[in-house]
Amino acid sequence: MVVDKPLRSGQQVYARDRDLIVLALVSHGAEVMADGHIHVYAPLRGRAHAGKAGNADARIFCHRMEAQVLAIADVHRTTDSGLPEAIVRLQRVLHASDGVLVVNPEYNGSLTPLLKNTLD
Repeated sequence: MVVDKPLRSGQQVYARDRDLIVLALVSHGAEVMADGHIHVYAPLRGRAHAGKAGNADARIFCHRMEAQVLAIADVHRTTDSGLPEAIVRLQRVLHASDGVLVVNPEYNGSLTPLLKNTLD
């Protein structure tokens, strides 16, 4: 399911049996839910619940994480306490350098050939 309009406080969107893609702002007080993954290509300021039907492998991806509550399956976390300082520092460094963080599973103690060729 794709949502291309901003979601305002009090609005809810639920993508049953699928992923949810949001192309606009999710405002404080709005809620996005999906049985699969949630992708937000704008600031996420409201609440997000991926894997609502119990899929613990579901993930939440967003352009800018400012969410009130995040949930995957039946595990809920609030962001009142903020992010750990190490994450905030890393975010600042990446943003200031226009950098990209690449997370890659170990491949024989090195990068995968595809990633190495891409970086070269």
